[in-house]
Amino acid sequence: MHPSEAIKCTKGRELEGRRIVLGITGSIAAVETFELVRELMRHGADVRVVMTSEAVKLVTPYAMEFASGNKVITALTGEVEHVELFGDYPGRADMLLVAPCTANTISKMALGIDDTPVTTMATVAIGSRTPVLVAPAMHLAMYENPAVQDNVGRLVSMGARFVGPVVRGKKARVATIQEIVDAVLSTFVVRDLVGKRVLIIGGSTEEPIDDVRVVTNTGTGETAILLARAAAMRGAKVELWTGRMSVPVPSGTDGRTFSTVEELVDMVGDVDHDAVIVPASLSDYAPEPAEGKLASGKRSLTLTLRPLPKVLPLLRPRTTALVGFKAEIGVSAPQLVRRARARLEEYGLDLIVANDLRDVSAGRTRAVLVTSSAKQAFEGTKADLANLILDEVAKVLG
Repeated sequence: MHPSEAIKCTKGRELEGRRIVLGITGSIAAVETFELVRELMRHGADVRVVMTSEAVKLVTPYAMEFASGNKVITALTGEVEHVELFGDYPGRADMLLVAPCTANTISKMALGIDDTPVTTMATVAIGSRTPVLVAPAMHLAMYENPAVQDNVGRLVSMGARFVGPVVRGKKARVATIQEIVDAVLSTFVVRDLVGKRVLIIGGSTEEPIDDVRVVTNTGTGETAILLARAAAMRGAKVELWTGRMSVPVPSGTDGRTFSTVEELVDMVGDVDHDAVIVPASLSDYAPEPAEGKLASGKRSLTLTLRPLPKVLPLLRPRTTALVGFKAEIGVSAPQLVRRARARLEEYGLDLIVANDLRDVSAGRTRAVLVTSSAKQAFEGTKADLANLILDEVAKVLG
């Protein structure tokens, strides 16, 4: 087994069984493709790399073979690799991803010129109606050249999709690896949330002890980010409300922030979404905050905690589908299900996701999904859990 196989499906199985052909062209952004290959594989993809002669000057084929675990195509041979991968034969590739893609390659693809391994792959892929995704990277003036823009439009009219570029200063930079991977994933997921408005509430609250210190929770916000990404891929209009986050919120995300439970309660009146999913770690109690900063050096300090309002019951009348989470420590599986079902019934939830926090780690979790009529055990990546939750949301929304 090639060492690269060890990372397969470590972030999700959305691309399991999919063969993605990555065409690399002669942009300096080619240096980022090693990690792009690995990230696609972490979601289950089998990646075949095809390189132009200019790309080979920037990244070695040996490096890309090590990244993907597959031989790299730098020239077409008697094996007619372009027909094998994109012709009308069993086992053909599921997508051609050209990243980074230069102005030269965009124009050749649009005009059917196939004088490099990448452009020949594109000619056959477009002709066989295989999904084609293009991630441009070049100087901004090149991208804005009317001829290049005409060719971008021509490719779009042929069915190709574009991700990026990201315009910064005088450069049209290649989209981020995450943006490219998300665009690939969106090609293969079920678009069952198109037109639906989904609110994700994540992160941890911070209840002040004084003007410096807070009481908070250990939640990282990772599940909220994965839910937001997955819902957007499935066509939803996503809004993300976040407390304290230990993971970065993707740039361009539509959302708001809160610090305390009472701040979040004040925001509930703005909820008019089709679905609300709440993986947030919300405090049950808060101290009465002291003014200024409590003096240090005391032998002991007693805090009196007051109960805080529950947010889920306030959300129930304002949405069609409501999903809550129930975290426990050190309980048996039957106890976990009983407590989850009691919370489901008390708050009128459509779904509750329960777990023992000892079974949660970065990227992975063990949980049980409980509805009014069923329960489903889960163990795997948080990305796969996010899609399982959204499957239930889609059922509720019809």
